[in-house]
Amino acid sequence: MTQTSYNQAVLDLAQAAIHDLAQSNAETHTKRNSAAQSHYLCSWMAKALKEKRFSKLVAKDLELWIRLGRSQGANAKLDELMQSIVTQYTKAQANSQNLGDALSGLIEDSHANQWLVVTDTELETKLKLDGDGQTSLVVCAKELATHIKDKQLIKPIRLYFRGEEKELVQLADKHGLMLSQANKKSSLIKHHKTYTIYPCNQLPALALLAN
Repeated sequence: MTQTSYNQAVLDLAQAAIHDLAQSNAETHTKRNSAAQSHYLCSWMAKALKEKRFSKLVAKDLELWIRLGRSQGANAKLDELMQSIVTQYTKAQANSQNLGDALSGLIEDSHANQWLVVTDTELETKLKLDGDGQTSLVVCAKELATHIKDKQLIKPIRLYFRGEEKELVQLADKHGLMLSQANKKSSLIKHHKTYTIYPCNQLPALALLAN
């Protein structure tokens, strides 16, 4: 029996949410406003969690989104969140190969954007990068040399970034790369956050969404 990946589990959930919302709208012959859509999806998620409709891999996500929907109402924008997941994770399925080349493209564009880019240093201890607040990207030279083989990413690679997160995630999306959520505590570079890319874009938890 093939084990479901997180990517497939969260995509299944988001696709089902959008499908059931659209079907409910059609049956009631009404177009729900943003508040009503979020309310519907919040209730839908609570029921799905109770009935264990989806993989355990997305149980914590469901719990988070239910709390979000109950506390923020329309501002939770659960319908937009589900659509973003479908868009990005469908693209990830089509962009699971040659991620070594994709990372090279991201680094090249970082240079073109005049970011401060460091890829020739092995990172083993905490360091400070003097960049006067300039947008910067640091990737461990050892990871670049050993975690890529025949254009394929064979082990996770960490990106250390300082700047507007939206710019990084949009650049990654352009090259078909999915990033983990930011982690400031694990960063080896002062004032930078850690983002991780994984082989075949198979992340263990929800990716940073581009939209």
